Amino acid sequence: MTDRSAAAPGRPVDGLLARARRSPVLWAVAALAVLLLFNLVANPGFFSLRIQDGHLFGNLVNVVKNVAPVLLIAVGMTLVIATRGIDLSVGAVLAISGSVAFTVVEGAADPTSGGTAALAIGLAVAAGLVLGAWNGFLVSVVGIQPIIATLVLMTAGRGIAMLVTDGNIVTAENPVFDWLGGGFVLGLPVQVVITALVLLAVGLFTRRTALGVLIEAVGVNPAAARLAGVRARSITFTVYVFVALVAAVAGLMVTANVSAADANRAGLFIELDAILAVVIGGTSLAGGRYSLTGTVVGALILQTLTTTVLTMGLPDEYIRLFKAVVIIMVFLLQAPPVRAALRRRRRPAAPAGGAAGTPADAGPVPPDPVRPSVPEPAAGTGSVPGRPAEQGVLR
Repeated sequence: MTDRSAAAPGRPVDGLLARARRSPVLWAVAALAVLLLFNLVANPGFFSLRIQDGHLFGNLVNVVKNVAPVLLIAVGMTLVIATRGIDLSVGAVLAISGSVAFTVVEGAADPTSGGTAALAIGLAVAAGLVLGAWNGFLVSVVGIQPIIATLVLMTAGRGIAMLVTDGNIVTAENPVFDWLGGGFVLGLPVQVVITALVLLAVGLFTRRTALGVLIEAVGVNPAAARLAGVRARSITFTVYVFVALVAAVAGLMVTANVSAADANRAGLFIELDAILAVVIGGTSLAGGRYSLTGTVVGALILQTLTTTVLTMGLPDEYIRLFKAVVIIMVFLLQAPPVRAALRRRRRPAAPAGGAAGTPADAGPVPPDPVRPSVPEPAAGTGSVPGRPAEQGVLR
């Protein structure tokens, strides 16, 4: 009894460590740590920060600022993938929202007014909501496969954005958009603050309410979720609207950062980066459980790698090559067969003739005095002698 109680306090810690080793997020965090360590050795100035005019500047600030649009979309993509879906149209939605906003500003009587900026932002967000509702309708109501339904808008969306801008790169100057692209809040870039607020809100709604459990239930088995009373169609529709909404906000960030809307290149391939960030973070494409923390780590890995390549003076062509190498390494470490092989290598071999730690000639194991053995059920009865039949059935 004394030995068991003394060992009990250590069990939760051991269980926590075991769960951490099994978590795919651990390997993503390890990959990010390796990248940061490499920068510490190769370029010590990578971590230098300075304050100028009350604002923070440095490579780390650039990483979190540049990752903001991708992370914003990746947060919405996490919820979509958790419902066993996918959205390939977020890049097109980004381009459309940015094109709508800057076209409104350019064509206004007073392009620099705050009212013009409010109208442009409102129409851009409304366009994102309409496009998200279209995707959600095709997937949840019509029943089209998500990859096909969103591929339609991915293909047509760039054309819609080109129609909005008449095929031109639209430029406009507005103080609100200038602030959205390069402004600061409490010394931090405004894009980082907006992304952090959205991430915090999603985390609270999905982890502090039943919404997260319902999303996971839809992803695990939509038919069973409907039979259990979960409104699977409504949840699926909502997550597609939400990811389009954050894509529209990301479109405002991207276009405001350069004070121009390029319908052909804005947000190009951003949907792939968002999906990679989600998957690197440990969220399965098969749906079900998801990790917002892992998504944040995955997005930081991609952007840190990009910034590392640029600070080393390598051509841009190397960015995707290095991304592919790092992504393959992280995925291999997350793969169940690889993790099982690593666990087997760490586990000591069992002595011959018995289980690990049990000598071959130890003989029969004496009964546990704390947990007495329970007699086997009587043949043909399914019940244990001395126990009522109902308890035998429940057992």
